[in-house]
Amino acid sequence: MARDVIDEQVISSRDELVSWFEAGNKPNGPFRIGTEHEKIPFYRIDDRPVPYGGRRDCPTCGIAALLESLRLAQGWEPIEDEGALIGLFDPHGGGAISLEPGGQFELSGAPFDTAHETAAELDAHFAALAPAAESCGIGFLDLGMSPLWTRAETPVMPKQRYQIMARYMPKVGSLGLDMMFRTSTVQTNIDFASEADMVAKLRLGLSLQPLITALFANSPFTDGKPNGLLSMRSQIWTDTDAARTGMMPFAFQPGMGFEAYVDYALDVPLYFVKRGDVYHDVAGASFRDLLAGKLTALPGERATISDWANHLSTIFPEVRLKRYIEMRGADVGPKSHIVALTAFCAGLFYDAQASEAAWDLVKGWSDEDRRVLRERVPREGLAAKAAGLSLLDLARKVLPLVRAGLDRRARLDAKGHSEAIYLTPLEEIAASGETLAGRRLALYHRDAAAGGWGGDIKRAFVDCVY
Repeated sequence: MARDVIDEQVISSRDELVSWFEAGNKPNGPFRIGTEHEKIPFYRIDDRPVPYGGRRDCPTCGIAALLESLRLAQGWEPIEDEGALIGLFDPHGGGAISLEPGGQFELSGAPFDTAHETAAELDAHFAALAPAAESCGIGFLDLGMSPLWTRAETPVMPKQRYQIMARYMPKVGSLGLDMMFRTSTVQTNIDFASEADMVAKLRLGLSLQPLITALFANSPFTDGKPNGLLSMRSQIWTDTDAARTGMMPFAFQPGMGFEAYVDYALDVPLYFVKRGDVYHDVAGASFRDLLAGKLTALPGERATISDWANHLSTIFPEVRLKRYIEMRGADVGPKSHIVALTAFCAGLFYDAQASEAAWDLVKGWSDEDRRVLRERVPREGLAAKAAGLSLLDLARKVLPLVRAGLDRRARLDAKGHSEAIYLTPLEEIAASGETLAGRRLALYHRDAAAGGWGGDIKRAFVDCVY
């Protein structure tokens, strides 16, 4: 999330929280699609992480300098935290650049009508980033987790909210700090027409999120060696904070709707309350108490729309509801994989035939089936199986549905191609059964004389970069 929402309207009832979600309904469209991705920066000279303030021998070669160069080049508005430049915002297109806790550089893409526009946005972003990164000697990994540095070696970005989260995370899970400082994801955001449409998309998205995790698995290295998993990033989420993560089984219960999600979110503990430019640490406190003006740390303070929107951004289920729906199960990968997720979601969720046919494949799954897949997918990837069906078999059934959906959408580029052209990386994975993680593990273990890495993780800083 690039910027905290600013809306000081006081909330006086639970019904207003429900109405906030209802305002996201788009009964007449247009349905748009937005994509966010993170990438891990490193110094090309020695493969070390990039601090905010640069290296001792080059203080103008850090994250702050990179952001400032982009600000000057693109004319985007600065986002600051206690005087530190921590992001940029495009006041015209709606895109933004922000920093994750360990310096992961995030592009929050603008909402577009087509995956073609996302592809063009991505090209423009990297073209703008290249001169600034080159002048600082910085490269970017296309892996879902930093493959070499320990958590202690990873720099910390100067953002108040991250300081609060970092203090709280060890109290509720053993891997939350790894999530914050060492992982990178790509997610796609989709619109809904109504409450019923939201529920249908949420359920389909949750059911297929393990498939997305498997297809995009790309974090097999930690601390300089294979970690035994295909998606360590996905595994990390299983021991981050059970109160705000997971597969949300309540979403499949009768009566699911905005009210049920409001009740779920109200029960997730707060991290902070922002007043002015100050983030007040209230980690573990109840939003219900803030709603009633009974928050012990801030007596008399009442919840605002800003508080609600910011609180929702600190809830991390596999699929997250805001005034749109976020698909959060994928490791980041090369540019082709970033746009592949955009296209996959457009074809799956914005074509009724594709959505209905995909739902027919998974609607019989139980909460236990979905839980088992979520539990197994970080290690087993496409081999994970539940209800008698492997994720590889599911991929081979779902991807043709998505391709057909994109062809029916008929959003064509200048050469007459539909958005289905971006599915190729996923179709190749489904055909071979080998994910990016699997390919890169094979490179790691292959002798250098045969074109592999010969067990040298530093080759990732050559072969796994943008």
